[in-house]
Amino acid sequence: MRSSRTRSGRRTALLAVAGLTGGLLLTSPQSASAANLIKNPGFETAGSDDMPHCWKKSGWGDNDYTFETVADAHSGSKAMKVTLTRRVEGDRKALITESAECAPVVTVGKQYDLGLWYKSTTPDTSITLFRHDTTAGWQYWTDLKTLEMAAGWTGATVRTPEVPAGTDRIAWGVSVYGTGSVTTDDYTMDQVTDPVPDPVCTGTAQECANGRWDVLPTRNPVRSMHSVVLNNGKVLLIAGSGNSEQMFEAGTFTSAVYDPQNGTYKQIPTPKDMFCAGHVQLDDGRVLVMSGNKAYPVPGGHGYEGYKDSYVFDPVTETYSKTNDMNDGHWYPSATILGNGDVISFGGLKEDSTGSVTAELWSDAEQKWLELWKVNQTWSYWGLYPSMILMQDGRLFYSGSHVFGNNIPGTGSAIYDYNANTVTQIPGLQNKDERDQSASVLLPPAQDQKVLTLGGGNIDSNPNANRLTDVIDLKQANPSYVAGPPLPQGTVDLGGGKVPQTGNQGKMYVSAVLLPDGKVLETGGALHNRADPVYESSLYDPATGTFDPVAPDPEERGYHSSAFLLPDGRVMTTGDNPGNGSWNHDVSIYTPPYLLKGERPTITSVIDTEWTYGDTQRITVDRPIAKAELIRPAAVTHSSDPNQRFVDLPLSVDGNNVDLNVTSNPNLAPPGWYMLFAVDAAGVPSVAKWVHLQGPQALSATDASPHVHDFADNLKGKVTGPGKKRTSQKVSPTVSGCDRHYGSANVCVPTDFPPTVKATTKSRCDWLKKNDYGRLKVNGKDDPLRLDRNRDGIACGKGDVTRR
Repeated sequence: MRSSRTRSGRRTALLAVAGLTGGLLLTSPQSASAANLIKNPGFETAGSDDMPHCWKKSGWGDNDYTFETVADAHSGSKAMKVTLTRRVEGDRKALITESAECAPVVTVGKQYDLGLWYKSTTPDTSITLFRHDTTAGWQYWTDLKTLEMAAGWTGATVRTPEVPAGTDRIAWGVSVYGTGSVTTDDYTMDQVTDPVPDPVCTGTAQECANGRWDVLPTRNPVRSMHSVVLNNGKVLLIAGSGNSEQMFEAGTFTSAVYDPQNGTYKQIPTPKDMFCAGHVQLDDGRVLVMSGNKAYPVPGGHGYEGYKDSYVFDPVTETYSKTNDMNDGHWYPSATILGNGDVISFGGLKEDSTGSVTAELWSDAEQKWLELWKVNQTWSYWGLYPSMILMQDGRLFYSGSHVFGNNIPGTGSAIYDYNANTVTQIPGLQNKDERDQSASVLLPPAQDQKVLTLGGGNIDSNPNANRLTDVIDLKQANPSYVAGPPLPQGTVDLGGGKVPQTGNQGKMYVSAVLLPDGKVLETGGALHNRADPVYESSLYDPATGTFDPVAPDPEERGYHSSAFLLPDGRVMTTGDNPGNGSWNHDVSIYTPPYLLKGERPTITSVIDTEWTYGDTQRITVDRPIAKAELIRPAAVTHSSDPNQRFVDLPLSVDGNNVDLNVTSNPNLAPPGWYMLFAVDAAGVPSVAKWVHLQGPQALSATDASPHVHDFADNLKGKVTGPGKKRTSQKVSPTVSGCDRHYGSANVCVPTDFPPTVKATTKSRCDWLKKNDYGRLKVNGKDDPLRLDRNRDGIACGKGDVTRR
């Protein structure tokens, strides 16, 4: 969460940087040379405004500062000194002038080594980059290296990420965002010429282009619908009752720990029905599991009920322990870890089946759920599994992805500011009421603050699931979703075998997984509510905004399926729970094309696995790498993992020694355990090493908060504050899209059949038979779907279908 200091008077870095050239007319870029690309790198040539040629005063926020050209130089006769004597927010920096004459030309896809010499009396500094987009103009790009305090002249280098598409020039400088001074001199910038390894295909040509799926010989022993990758590389698979009323009545609740190293499963005693709970990794690597299923629906009575209980799973002892209770029950709650290690949760169903309007906050310091009066409340109902993604300034972005039925009122997407306790609607989400069990991810790298939302449907009206994708750039002053490319189409099994998808047929129950090469694997899904599996997988490239179809998972992966990244760079998929109540225990493993390109790089050593924000951490590798990143391990269920993120680590390279520059902003990489990948120029990743990123210490500075550029500061959408205090929101007992008049609670006869099914008894019964529903008892006297025409208490019996 943002401090109150940064909330008032926020301005985007783009608008606040002095003299930004929004209307600058640039000449055609010239080719980059191998020489230093910085003009006037030592400040020796005078310019205007008391600044050296090709350098300008820049910065933003509430602070007192001076810019001086001083004689205390590293070489030559001049150096640049920037001093802050008072700081509430913002920064100051001497920045390369953003002009055709001064800003270095760059090539898309290339990387650049930046260097300088400096002295510093403050730890609050960072090398900050801006880029010129040929369409949108100049904009903030990223922060790279944090400079440590240094009394004498000290050299610093850092390697940029690959230059994004549409970029022709960059400008950069050293930001000072705490009281003190930084003196800099002798800037350098050189294009990296690391050779791209020749790909060596180690599979078939088809596999090397599209990857390979393998169905494991050992089946998952539990009906798991929750998958959490632990900081020891194992996977916690939580089933609870597994959406089985019989197991619930018997008190049989299950979990298992899967070990990818040897392919074994260990079943874990599970104290409560964690079916449709929420979960997230805490900063110490334990897993917080919140709420779950208190009761299955009763026809003519209540719907699903959520309990208040909460547990922590310890990966070391492989046991659950109880925490204090939450303030409400929350069946299908959200769970988002914040930059200080706290966890915030919204939505779900209460103990009485109504919708919870209570926000819950887990305190990392107190290791408990806070009392209701200690937690800011808007009394808003966010629905079930609302996807709440932590932004770089501590606010939460509700992407519009959710579970069951229609979206929230308004535009279906919003930014929630916990400190201000306000909700601002965000426009642009397509077909907001057909994004049920869509997927949303913060695209690589997290520093870019772009979110992709994919697919979805609606279990109430049960239309064909859609192909929609939407992308939003939260760095914009007034962000809005824009339509992305449609999801590729595959085949769909409508009950008579696989046929090609047609028209606008897409999928709901989408899984989306961030990969170490910076792409996103989307896979699995179904065309309708718990029916008609879709076989299609593709890779989304954030750099180009395009999908590349790859090999599809051979298994059905619809409702209650999961997909997640393993530390070796492969993807594991589990589960499928169609409407007839059955379960797919087969497990699939996807080997992406990058693992079939020959030898992969190796991280031969990690000097320290305990990391702190703003650190420079050294690793050694066995051959040149192009990038490194932290990927937060998965905690996924129902297409939802709002904590999934890929954090770029800018490099300083010295042969096989690589210094990694860790972000100083805990909101970009919340505290916890991460998978560290090193990736070569061909996109081939190493096996991950586990590192532990700590948070609270980075927030203790009294003179400056972490260096945060504020964006999304000119929101035009409707703003609402706290509403009238209330206990809950009424929710229909058919919230899950299932008519409970027929069969047991774990069987889902749809309240609305797919559009191809006529509204007749025979057509509906034929569909149920084709989808293996078996014998369906009628619960009570009501028969809203007209499936028991002869009123013998059995739906779709022989007499029902033949009766006129």
